[in-house]
Order: sequence, then structure tokens, then C-alpha cells
Amino acid sequence: MSERNGEAPRARPVLRVEGLYKRFGAVTVASNLNLTVENCSCLGIIGPNGAGKTTLFNLIDGAIAPDAGRIILDGVEITALPQYQRAQRGVARAFQIPQPFFALSVYENVLIAATFSAKLAGVVAVRWAMSVLERTGLAKKHSAIAGRLPLLERKRLELARAIAARPKLLMLDEIAGGLTEPEVHDLVSLIRELKADHSIIWIEHIAHALTATADTLMVLHFGAKIAEGEPNAILRSPEVRQIYLGIAADATA
Repeated sequence: MSERNGEAPRARPVLRVEGLYKRFGAVTVASNLNLTVENCSCLGIIGPNGAGKTTLFNLIDGAIAPDAGRIILDGVEITALPQYQRAQRGVARAFQIPQPFFALSVYENVLIAATFSAKLAGVVAVRWAMSVLERTGLAKKHSAIAGRLPLLERKRLELARAIAARPKLLMLDEIAGGLTEPEVHDLVSLIRELKADHSIIWIEHIAHALTATADTLMVLHFGAKIAEGEPNAILRSPEVRQIYLGIAADATA
């Protein structure tokens, strides 16, 4: 039904990936991948090691180029754009191993992202940087040297730097790795809050973190999508349990 008939038009997806294909020699690492990330939603991605999860992220953020397919951000195709232009258009990535400027303070790290990625200046950049620190629980650590932070706070800083860029798409690359269970719980709480005004795609090995956060869960295996849907239902699938969890299908009966 159209807007003329009294119904608002459907929101345009923030990210659409269509027919993405990538091959290195004889190895296919992305095979006809299709996915959508809606506004203010989280798509979780799981799969065994070598499934193609990191390759997919590298294709989306421009670290490598696809052999075929299209990547569309907020209605605009970005498939041919270099990595820095995708960042300028709103693609931000937080890595499993935090990569801050280790000799700079927490505040300086976030201000750099606000200035050079979000293109803010002066008092506007300062206020935005401080608001991001407040939101990520780092305001009291603003003067701490990034390289001296404990792991959880370095993960929070990695997130803060990505958020400070004001991204349209926030890509989380196994950022819960290495955390204790209580720390994972804290991180999940933060990401659930971020989903209110961010579109998120999250690769993670800790399945319960995704079921607590993601609206949709996608499973990759040898570069191909084998399942997608409601997270708990996907994890109960015999095929997924066999491939991802190593549980034979007949053991689930």
C-alpha cells in the first residue's frame, strides 16, 4: 500500500548485499551472498573458522574487492568505492583486537574519530566526543592512556571510536572475544542500547551474545549462507548444530 493510501512507505534498508562473490585461486570464500540490514536493527553472523565471516566484512568495508555482486549503503551503490570513501559515507568497523592510538588518551582517540571521520570541528567535535564517552561508560577514563586500559575498556574504546564516526553501518568483528562472562554481559547491554539508533552487523563466536542482541541470525559455511532467521530458531536447527556446534543431527532428536 502506498503513502497515498494512508500507509507510510517502508524504510529503505541501510545495507543491501546482492550476489556477492569472491574467489582466491581455487577457493571460493564468498558464494552468491545476499543480506539486508534494516535501520536500527542487528544482523548477527556465525559460522565455524574459515566460513568466510571476516572475508564478508572485508568485502563490505572495502578492504578487498568482490569478483561479482553489489554492495548498497543507504540506497547508494558503494561496490567500487575504496575503503576510505566507504568510511566517509558511514561504514565503521570495530575489531576483535582493539587498534587505538596507544600513546594517546581515551578522549584524544575519540576526538580524532569525531574530527576526521565524522568531519566535526571545534566545540561541536568536543561535545560529540564527550557524549560518546558518556554513552560507552568511558567518561571517567577520558584522560587515561589508551594503551594502559584493561581489555574490556579497550573494547569499549574500540566501540567508542567507531561510534564517534557517526556511522550509518556499525560493523562489530568478534569484539566479545577474550572477555569474561560478566564482561560479555556488560558489552551486550551496551550494544543493545546502541541498536536504538544504529544499524549493526555483528560477527561473533559467543552465540548467546547474539541471541540476546540480534534481530536476525545468519550462518555461513565455506563462504555460503546456509541459514538465516530468528536467532534461537536458527541455533536449534539440526544442520546448524552439526556444522557450527559439532553436534550430529541424530543427537538433536
